[in-house]
Formats: sequence, structure tokens, C-alpha cells
Amino acid sequence: MSQNKTQGKSRTKSEGQHESGEAADAADGGPRPEPLRFFGTTWLAHDGGYAARRAAVAVGSLAAAVGACLLLRFAYQGLTIADASPFIGILVIVMFSVCSAIAFRKTWEGFSKRPVDRAREEQLRSLKGIGFIGSLVAYFLRSLTEAPGERLRRTEYETAVARYERRRTTRTGNPAARKASRPKRPKRK
Repeated sequence: MSQNKTQGKSRTKSEGQHESGEAADAADGGPRPEPLRFFGTTWLAHDGGYAARRAAVAVGSLAAAVGACLLLRFAYQGLTIADASPFIGILVIVMFSVCSAIAFRKTWEGFSKRPVDRAREEQLRSLKGIGFIGSLVAYFLRSLTEAPGERLRRTEYETAVARYERRRTTRTGNPAARKASRPKRPKRK
């Protein structure tokens, strides 16, 4: 499939549709792949500059993580110049380290499975914002092997396609599909 055809079929989904794992409804001719950030639907057939996009995402997320670390270092130097107590400096380091570790873990888990509790994810948003370096590192590491979230979307899409094909071939109102799916019997003599 070309990029134009794949992007033309893509659509965004509401949060309620993520729960069921359906890639799209079958009324429009079958499931549609869910677009990924920075990749659209190029992850499906690895076309439309997929490799270049993956490289750009890897380099961009690593550069952003390095820049964020430099920014935090300047902030820490500002604390030492201001003669803040050593306790505050240690507290800042521990806070960013713990938040980055949690953000890394939650971002990494988000690439392989959908969050079960949306309310809990909403509560962790500010913590993940503080530990944004962890999210950037997770994005970098995942983009070395695949588009971040590709495996999850591919599994959901293939499941939806298989479910759609099963429903389509067993439908009683579609004799063409039934004839194509059944093997022909040899004629009796």
C-alpha cells in the first residue's frame, strides 16, 4: 500500500475505541491502521520515508534529552551560586532522578500495552512532566528498534483485520465471500 492510500484511510480514534482494541469499524470496508506520532501510518508497510523518520526521531529525542540535562545542570549551578543549602540541591537531584525513572517506566510500558486505568495515568501526568528526560530516553531507545508504539498498534491492527475477515466470511448475506473461503469439493462419480 502506498503512503497516500494508507494515510487516506487513517483516522483518529476517541479514547473509548482504544479500550476495545479495534483499529476501525468494518462498515467502511475493513479496519484502518491507527496513526503514530511522527510516523502517521507509514509504520504499517515501512514506506513513505519510515527509516528516515525513525532516524530523525532517534536523533531528535536524544538531542532533546542531552539539552534537557544541560539545562538541569545550569539550574543546579544556579542553586550552588545562590548558596542554597546542600539539602535543597540533593532534594532537586533526587526529585528529578525519581521522576525520570518513573516517566521512563510508564513511557516504556505505554509502547507495549494500553493503560488500564486512565484516571491513574492522568494523575501521573505532572510527574511524567517533571521527569521528561526519562520519557525522552525511552523514546530514543524504542526508536532504535521500531517506531515507538508500532508493535502495539500492529498487534491491534492484525487482530482487527483477522476479526473482520472472520466476520465477513461467515456472514450469511455475502455469498461471494462464502464461496471464496470454502474449498471446492471434488465431484462424485
